[in-house]
Amino acid sequence: MNISHDTQREDANPILALEHVNLQITDQQLATLFYVEALQLTRDPYLMVGVDNMWINVGRMQFHLPTSVSGSQRLRGVVGLVVPDLAMLETALAAAAPQLTATQFGFTREANIVDVVCPWGNRFRCHAPDFGRWGTTQLGLMYVDFDVPPGAARSIAGFYREIFGAPVAIERNDEGLQRAVVRIGSAQQLNFIETSRPIPAYDGHHVQIYVLDFVSPYRRLEERNLISRSVGSDEWRFVDIVDPVSGDVVYQLEHEVRSTQHPLFGRPFVNRNPAQTNRAYVRGQDTFRGMY
Repeated sequence: MNISHDTQREDANPILALEHVNLQITDQQLATLFYVEALQLTRDPYLMVGVDNMWINVGRMQFHLPTSVSGSQRLRGVVGLVVPDLAMLETALAAAAPQLTATQFGFTREANIVDVVCPWGNRFRCHAPDFGRWGTTQLGLMYVDFDVPPGAARSIAGFYREIFGAPVAIERNDEGLQRAVVRIGSAQQLNFIETSRPIPAYDGHHVQIYVLDFVSPYRRLEERNLISRSVGSDEWRFVDIVDPVSGDVVYQLEHEVRSTQHPLFGRPFVNRNPAQTNRAYVRGQDTFRGMY
């Protein structure tokens, strides 16, 4: 029997989904301009609708953007998005640019990729849908690339393999160093890419994942005294990623880990159709109808 797609996608993965990336910001109005108008994403209409936090829907994933008076956070790497129409995105970015001139905002287009920098310096790489790479996803947060020190990739791969039982791989990167690829669900990834460039100090940003086995990873981390917070019976967190043999900390990234019993698991998200306008309104076309 011939199978044309990646059969690994059909295997059960202990890490079910990367649901959100959390980045503190300093200005909710500026965040609306960037994430909603420029990136053409959707603010969650039901939760976090005040001025102290903002949840932005990206298909079945989100950005969480709490307001901070102490300064914004910057992810040490790149967030990878799939968007349905790069030309429409490029037009929206260009339209928002005059209002973002006093910030770090910018964007460039190359073939099937649009690279974007947010007002606070966070980097996003937007891709066109690609069945061979992303499956049927047309709108989603598909990967996060993290800059890590040389020599850290193998330790990080070993950590995710031992703690979560996650499928991992070691590959060569563009600098001739290594990267650890941690597969999540059927098409998402956390990529830890070694670099010789300086890496900023960790500032507290976090990612949130859902796991199939909630108890075993907790116990393994607890044995190493690595649990940073336990929230009820369906959520816990850790920050330090350690070499599984030496126990040395090789990277820091807070993980918010939830079980499938968490009340927010599987919650449906609203995603708008950014082509809909009041001047060219079409009834019944308010919602994004692509796959996500």
